[in-house]
Amino acid sequence: MSTATPTPDHILQTGMAFWASKTLLSAVEMEVFTEIARHPGTVESLAGRLGLHPRSAQDFLDALVALGFLERHDGVYTNTPSSDVFLDKRKPSYVGGMLEMANKRLYPHWNKLTTALRTGEQQNEATGDQENFAVLYADPTRLKGFLRAMTGISRGANMAIASRFHWDKYTTAADCGTAQGDLIVQIALHNHHISGIGFDLPEVAPIFEEHVEAHGLSSRVRFQAGNFFQHPLPNVDVILMGHILHDWNLDEKKSLIRKAYESLPEGGAFIAYDAIIDDDRKTNAFGLLMSLNMLIETPGGFDYTGADCMAWMKDAGFRQTRVERLVGPDSMVVGIK
Repeated sequence: MSTATPTPDHILQTGMAFWASKTLLSAVEMEVFTEIARHPGTVESLAGRLGLHPRSAQDFLDALVALGFLERHDGVYTNTPSSDVFLDKRKPSYVGGMLEMANKRLYPHWNKLTTALRTGEQQNEATGDQENFAVLYADPTRLKGFLRAMTGISRGANMAIASRFHWDKYTTAADCGTAQGDLIVQIALHNHHISGIGFDLPEVAPIFEEHVEAHGLSSRVRFQAGNFFQHPLPNVDVILMGHILHDWNLDEKKSLIRKAYESLPEGGAFIAYDAIIDDDRKTNAFGLLMSLNMLIETPGGFDYTGADCMAWMKDAGFRQTRVERLVGPDSMVVGIK
């Protein structure tokens, strides 16, 4: 038992964490890091280039210094190494798409968390009589932003799967719920013998194809339109679902896992990855908070533990299952038929 004197520090830091969050989100919205990557500058020069009011400019930029997103030397502001790699919009490593979506969509929706906790009902743009994701997919501009955000939050895990999984045993793969297509793109880039399919609703096709073409993979990676609840999944050696299972209720999760099993050949693999919650449900705070995000965003979605997913896979018929850590809060659960 700890004998340290209790302090309110952690309580206050967490309770007021939205200050820091919104400061970063506004900086991404205003392309602060992209502009500073082009031309570091003083508070006066940056205020003009970024459109900052004189009253706010210095406090805003210095707050980003104190939060660890900018550096300041002799009055000149520069990006930190991490900000330069991940928050400069011109770089392929940019993860700000997820933060852009968080700023525009998730931030106001999370203001309704208390209502969601008391009612169990989603609190986003959709109403009770609308199919999940229908509002997002109906607006091409919003859809493109959403899919780019999915790439941003998934890129690290996508690259880990592309390099760590034993792809030498397989020749074909399909990413189901592919979004912009970055998972199958990373797999094809790292494994030149793999031919891939991105499987998603028809509205995704032009955004997917643009991403594939930009990486020079149009000859090996193609789009297949379909709804994974209504249509058969592609018949390939490996089926992947990245940040997909957590969108759905328990029966829907089990249905998708069964469909993956039925589409695979003997020895084929199913890979599901999410911010997998640790089995004790004590340490992966991001995974638990993501599950609350699913409460807000979906009618029945929730995040899950590795033990949960392995049990669902075994119920579907998979003979071998394992959990493997990827990057950050993400892990993958692998089932072998």
